[in-house]
Amino acid sequence: MKSCSSVVFFEVRKKKDLYIWMSKSPAGPSVKFLVQNVHTMAELKLSGNHLKGSRPVLSFDKAFDGQPHLQLVKEMLGQIFTTPRRHHKSKPFFDHVLSFSVADDRIWMRNYQVVAAVDKRGETSLVEVGPRMCLNPIKIFDGSFGGAALYENAAYVSPNAVRSAMRKQLGARYKQKVVKRVAHKAHVAANPLPRSAVDEVFRGGSDIEDDEDSE
Repeated sequence: MKSCSSVVFFEVRKKKDLYIWMSKSPAGPSVKFLVQNVHTMAELKLSGNHLKGSRPVLSFDKAFDGQPHLQLVKEMLGQIFTTPRRHHKSKPFFDHVLSFSVADDRIWMRNYQVVAAVDKRGETSLVEVGPRMCLNPIKIFDGSFGGAALYENAAYVSPNAVRSAMRKQLGARYKQKVVKRVAHKAHVAANPLPRSAVDEVFRGGSDIEDDEDSE
């Protein structure tokens, strides 16, 4: 914790919604994300691997330079995930790449292993290690875990609102089924089917059998 000024805080709500706070302590700023589409190495059967605690190469999409709030997020991600210069536990080489790209107003994070060529004629390749995740930015504050809002995502919809809309949609479908069922019963009651001659024949036969039994 010596000289540590970057904080990553994982906040779980209702045991299903995961939020990530990235903050510079103590003065700020801080960013709050909703984590979506998390996929682990075991889930996707990714074959990549790299040393624990090794130094990453950070790769950022050009879209980060197009908007002010993305420029701030890029700077924070760089400070958080970059290995401190001349850190006593840092490795003297790079063996994986952390990729950050922007798509659909979200930040997509992926982790790749750097596979060196076996011989000089081969090419260095990347093999995904995982995990991969999508960070949906919610708010940027000028302080650490609070303060004035520097940016707010107008397109953000909370998971509670999404679940509420789904419940309302299911409720509307059920209501339509009930209305149709009641209307069908009313239609059947108002329009009874005429009795067929076959039904009258069988009714007469049962009356005859009853008369024979009485004799």
